[in-house]
Amino acid sequence: MAYNPRLKEYKKYTVDREVPLLEYLLATLPMSRNKVKDTLQGRGIKVNGKTVTQFDYPLVPGTVVEVSNSKKNDNFKSKYVNLVYEDQYLVVIEKKPGILSMAAGHSSLNVKTVLDEYFKKTRQKCRAHVVHRLDRDTSGLMIYAKDMETEQILEHEWHDIVYDRRYVALCSGEMEEDTGTIANWLKDNKAYVTYSSPVDNGGKYAVTHFFVLDRSTDYSLVEFKLETGRKNQIRVHSADMGHPVCGDVKYGNGDSPLHRLCLHAYVLCFYHPVTHKPMEFSTPIPPQFRAVINKK
Repeated sequence: MAYNPRLKEYKKYTVDREVPLLEYLLATLPMSRNKVKDTLQGRGIKVNGKTVTQFDYPLVPGTVVEVSNSKKNDNFKSKYVNLVYEDQYLVVIEKKPGILSMAAGHSSLNVKTVLDEYFKKTRQKCRAHVVHRLDRDTSGLMIYAKDMETEQILEHEWHDIVYDRRYVALCSGEMEEDTGTIANWLKDNKAYVTYSSPVDNGGKYAVTHFFVLDRSTDYSLVEFKLETGRKNQIRVHSADMGHPVCGDVKYGNGDSPLHRLCLHAYVLCFYHPVTHKPMEFSTPIPPQFRAVINKK
């Protein structure tokens, strides 16, 4: 399969003095200050093989700094999708709320179509293959395979390959417990609404771990870590706890301070299906979520 070798090209530099990362980059790279900052924030800098975004990260003599040409991709432009990582086998993207993971019906806005158009524009002979999904109104990190072989590996070995997958949600009300686990069986009714049962109802067993990051008297900012990945799992489980995800018209209580589903997939870590190297990605918690908590 043809692909653009620039997609994974790095240039290496060896540090010769003690210096903060940003200062070293500005003195070394033939780029403007804004371009350097964009590359750093866009996860395009590695220090001794580890991706670093911290401006004042301390460097010492002998440190190897790698600068990628791929992370800040000027060929990719979409107001609904950010391209986080790309190689010849897969892409990692950050989806905005309001766009489907894949087509459903005619002329629907979806991530797969956005990626296919980008591949065509950059003359890559591949298509985006859906590996997992996020709801239309959920934002956050997703993987798409670029060929069927990679898609099959990810699909069949998903639970072995993905070793950390976390979401953050703004939930209605002040949660009483700081941390805990909720587990039950989830099953769809005839109207395709998922409901839970404490005993086996013929559905799928679902386990969600939660940790409260911040709270006010009206809202809670909660991290959810999935042990299983069932349809609408977090949304149903948070509603089961009496603290539904804000803006959830299906399982919520009408509390919608941001007029969106306040659920974001913000950590995704997996072993690369081909190289087997650990790949770790995270995006910031949406600042609007924190703003609701901190509002006086």
